[in-house]
Amino acid sequence: MMKWNKKYGLIVLAILAVVGIAVGVVVGRSMYHLRVQNFRAADGENHDFYIRDTIAVDSLLTLLDEADYHPASMWSWRRHAKKAGFRRVLPGHYTLAPAIGDRMLIWMFQFGHQTPVRISWRMTIRTREQLAGRLSKQLRCDSASIADCLSSDEYMSRFGLTKETAVCLFIPDTYEVWWTMTVDELFERMQKEYNRFWNDDRCRLADEIGLTPTEVATLGSIVASETNRAQEHPIIAGLYLNRLRKHMLLQACPTVIFAVGDFSMRRVTNRHLQIDSPYNTYRNLGLPPGPIRCVSADVMDAVLHYEKSDYLYMCANPDFSGTHVFSSNYAKHSQTARAYQRELNKRKIK
Repeated sequence: MMKWNKKYGLIVLAILAVVGIAVGVVVGRSMYHLRVQNFRAADGENHDFYIRDTIAVDSLLTLLDEADYHPASMWSWRRHAKKAGFRRVLPGHYTLAPAIGDRMLIWMFQFGHQTPVRISWRMTIRTREQLAGRLSKQLRCDSASIADCLSSDEYMSRFGLTKETAVCLFIPDTYEVWWTMTVDELFERMQKEYNRFWNDDRCRLADEIGLTPTEVATLGSIVASETNRAQEHPIIAGLYLNRLRKHMLLQACPTVIFAVGDFSMRRVTNRHLQIDSPYNTYRNLGLPPGPIRCVSADVMDAVLHYEKSDYLYMCANPDFSGTHVFSSNYAKHSQTARAYQRELNKRKIK
């Protein structure tokens, strides 16, 4: 009887040990899936997910499956999601590592812990519509809503701007933001960047040359449209400031191109110079109503630190090197202009 009891006890202990090991394995795997890794990307790469609207958890699983993110244990996932009360996925941009545990996955999507996105645009943006389109491709905001704000004097007055000067608020650069930011949040963020650029020192420099910050941006937009050679920017800025001080027409071809609206134009003719537009600086004295493109910080700084000279005229170099010939008298300018026109004709540029 004692031997049987001893044998029976050993069997019970063995069973308990097996059960304990089994439970330990299950619990251990569950904790591993929760804290370390359950979902894994088949390609071993990070993946970006853009959730535009609130969706159900099953819809998230579909998106993960389409991206070849598969759970090692669906049972663990269901258990952990239920325990966390995870039912809805908040909108946002999320970047998932190649391997991720249930806890981190739930934490991100349940509470909207997004990954920031980087938005950027260049000085190639010329119009409010182009700017709105570029921003909407990088954010959840739609282009129509952004364009409506840019084109509203009432809305832009919040930032001390008008629809003509609205693009001044958007200084070309790269900014880190939340993908789900609203249109108002976008403009408020850009106002912070605008105010950061227009610090006391820059405002003082603008005042010294007799321009407001928006006028600096407007002049800078003309300068940047004349050439992409940074070394010429301060020279061209000084030339146009000379013309402004002498109350001369700016006669800047880029403003005419903006007025026409055909940015593929390679040659401005007398016909174009007659267009009736406040942006035509061949007919209207002073600066146009606002920038003719987005203006970078470097170009505005070139205006603020313009090169002093007696230049009043400029013409594209007839050698088509991309540089300009500057002059202080009209006779020399006319000579260069005729040579440039001959070269345009020779190359059949119309």
